[in-house]
Order: sequence, then C-alpha cells, then structure tokens
Amino acid sequence: MAASPINQEVSRWETKLESQSANDFQRLYDALQYHTVNRLNENQKSEWFRILDDLLFHSHAYLQGSALQKEARERLIAQGRIFLPSINSIEDMQRLTIEQSSFISVQEMAKGRLYALAQGGVAGTGGVLLLGTDFPLQVLMNLRLVQLIAMGFGREIRRPTEMMLSLKVFQAAILPKRMQWEAWQNLLSETKSAADYMYQGNDELVDENWLQQPIKQVVKSLLILTARRKVVQGVPLLGIAAGAAWNYRLARRVGEFSLRFYQKRCIV
Repeated sequence: MAASPINQEVSRWETKLESQSANDFQRLYDALQYHTVNRLNENQKSEWFRILDDLLFHSHAYLQGSALQKEARERLIAQGRIFLPSINSIEDMQRLTIEQSSFISVQEMAKGRLYALAQGGVAGTGGVLLLGTDFPLQVLMNLRLVQLIAMGFGREIRRPTEMMLSLKVFQAAILPKRMQWEAWQNLLSETKSAADYMYQGNDELVDENWLQQPIKQVVKSLLILTARRKVVQGVPLLGIAAGAAWNYRLARRVGEFSLRFYQKRCIV
C-alpha cells in the first residue's frame, strides 16, 4: 500500500534534515565557541546551564497556568469536535487522523508566525526595553507554539513525560539546522518511553550548542540598534523589517520542526 502524502512529506523532510552539513566557516565558528565555552570554570558553566534549564521549566509552568493557554486548550478541543463530536479532552484528540491533527496544528503555526512577525516588528523599533524583552518573548511565544502543536496531536503536556518532550522539541527546533539531525534522532529514541507517566530520560536541556541562539540574538540586537539610525519620516523601517523577518523565520522553523516531530510520532 502506498504511503500517505503526510508520510512522504515527513520522509522528505527527514532526508533534507540529514543532508544538512556545516560549511568551513560554520565548522570554524563551532570550534571557536566550543573552545571558548570549555575555558569557563566547569562549576560556573554547570550552574549557568542549570539556571537556564530552570527558566525553561518555569516558562512552561507559567504558560500552562495562564488564562491564554487555558483558552487555547478549549479552542483546540472545540476544533477537534468539528471532526469528532465525542472529543472532550486533549488526549481524546489522539483519535483524530494524522491529517485532521495536522490541519489543526498548521492553523496554530500560521497564527504563531503572525504573532512573531508583529512582535519582531515592534522590537525592531530599537527601543532598549523592547530589545531587552525580545528574546524572553521569543522563548515564550515559540515554546507556546510547540505546546499548541503537541496538544493538536492529543499530547497532554501537563503529563511530566510530554512536558519534557515538548521542552526538548523546542530546544532542538532552535538549534542550527546542521545540528538538528542528531537532536532529531535523540528525540525519536526518547518517544519509546513516552507511554510512561514519569519521565525517565535526561532532564538537562541547555548545552553548548543551544547557546548559539542567544549569541545570534545579541548580533540581531546590535544590527537593529545600528539600523534604527536610518529612518523614513521618523520611522526606523529597516530595523522593523529586520526584527519582523528574524522572528518570523524562527517561528517558522520551530513550527515546522514541531509539526514533523508530532507527525512522526503518529507514524511510528
């Protein structure tokens, strides 16, 4: 029997992901970063990573307790009832077909990209406060997007195992593409224990590779601060465009990676 279109899409996406490789400049950059990070005091480095891990866990808890996320849960269940009226909970949505869950999740991805576009444009105006809150907001918005896609596939992220998987999907999704294949393989191996209520794997999220995103954020902020000097009728259009495009691309990458992961879980 021929594979379904979604199965074929996931297979093509995996093939493309596996083929990603670093060029000479990226390999040099990775080596310099690895050398710099490993020169740091081991205890201080471990403590810094632990603090960042705690921030991600607290961000997850904050989102789950927010009124906005509770409304999103109700909206997702209502969307699921369009296809299957007997759905009453997030886990009931696992009874939907992969096509139906994908349709719901793609809608959430489109909204996430629009929110990122707007938020990035505002940050691109170059205000110090707006730039200072840009990265934390990106983390919250993209982590929320992963959670919404997970719930669209019936994964109850309030369960410890699903919570950790969603955090690891987020962590992997923002890695440079040349590093995502290994993270993808690790995620797939961890889904084997996803049936357990308590998470049995490694609960550390942040490592040296993950630091590339904050470094890129610093570069982005410097570019926006430079671009805001170029104004059109008092409006820093270049900075707004740069901020919007940057955040939009990140939301698109996080959304696509998350969608493919939860589709893969339905296939295997």
